[in-house]
Amino acid sequence: MTRGTYWLEHAWLGDYVEPGVTVEVADGRITAVRTGMLAPPPGAEILRGLTLPGLANAHSHAFHRALRGTVQVGSGTFWTWREVMYSVADRLTPETYHALARAVYAEMALAGITCVGEFHYLHHDRGGARYADPNAMGEALIAAAAEAGVRITLLDTAYLSSGFGERPTAHQLRFSDGGADAWAERCSVLKEQDHARIGAAIHSVRAVPAEQLATVARWAEERRAPLHVHLSEQTAENDACLAAHGVTPTRLLADHGVLGPRTTGVHNTHLTDEDIALLGGSGTGTCMCPTTERDLADGIGPAVALQRAGSPLSLGSDSHAVIDLLEEARAMELDERLRTRTRGHWTAAALLRAATEDGHAALGWPEAGAIEPGRAADLTTIALDSVRTAGPPPRLGAETAVFAASAADVRHTVVGGRHVVRDGAHTLVPDVPRALADAIAALSG
Repeated sequence: MTRGTYWLEHAWLGDYVEPGVTVEVADGRITAVRTGMLAPPPGAEILRGLTLPGLANAHSHAFHRALRGTVQVGSGTFWTWREVMYSVADRLTPETYHALARAVYAEMALAGITCVGEFHYLHHDRGGARYADPNAMGEALIAAAAEAGVRITLLDTAYLSSGFGERPTAHQLRFSDGGADAWAERCSVLKEQDHARIGAAIHSVRAVPAEQLATVARWAEERRAPLHVHLSEQTAENDACLAAHGVTPTRLLADHGVLGPRTTGVHNTHLTDEDIALLGGSGTGTCMCPTTERDLADGIGPAVALQRAGSPLSLGSDSHAVIDLLEEARAMELDERLRTRTRGHWTAAALLRAATEDGHAALGWPEAGAIEPGRAADLTTIALDSVRTAGPPPRLGAETAVFAASAADVRHTVVGGRHVVRDGAHTLVPDVPRALADAIAALSG
């Protein structure tokens, strides 16, 4: 669709819910927003319910979706979960990864997600052998996003060692380019597309030697690209970093020029007061992934303190224990309530901004994330008449969306003016559950 008009029964316009809003679209951008339109104009696409800007999933590992259910059997730790994850990674090829990612990104579209940040480190063949196209796996993800109708920031990840001074394990050979210079040479070949942008990632301070951190940071700086890093997800990482370098992971990143406004720390769970000040003072973002952090028993990160210090918040579904950005937003507030035994750390509007505008900014899409002229025409409509959402007045739609709705209540998803999900059905992937089941079954055995 190059030109068109959408009529929004109710629209969240950043701080309040407005009834009867018309959005005009041309070439994937919003050209006009008109309020007070209590009836749809002739020919307009009608979006009944509450329409938000498209949701941004700032942290994804698409292949982890194949773990859903299997890693909930029994007990264990992050480290035992990781061994199961490696077994799935070992079986992926560019073809099977494309099929899985296409289905996963389609599931995201059904959940109202219009942009995904894919933290991508599965680069090579088994044993570390290079594909004829060294970016075959990354290109498979970019193609999968296009076919699922969503935007993607491919956060190509440097993953070079298994720990401080340790060589990659047999499983991790698929992840490693051998050194940061080789990583930079390979990912410099990746090309951006209309729906795809290229960013960088440092897997963690344990996976990139300290003397090579600056190479990754410089690559991102030269391209003005987003840079993400798993940070202090586990206390074991902090202990190992202190033993190897005498400083926390956050201080190590600061000392090597990694922190800054285009950088996002993912998890940021176990931080000192100095860490929080370093992150906030540098404008480094924080991506919280509450459902994964709960699933892996990682802990509850100091999101309130980080935001007060100056760290913008975004949200991610990470391991895809569930894919539901409304649940991630809700969980961030509710986890903080449990930790502090007080309520109301964020308003519903603040939580929605983390799921929309601030998430897009973290992924290098500053033009997305708001229903305003000039912005990307990305919209997500949530039903206000489901068993979860019926009852509250529409003016409380933001509160209803965050604290009652789920991904199952997403009725429409529009990306760049194109209706990708209409009335709860994906328009490009006809049977998303079957696509997921088939892609995951292909990895069994």
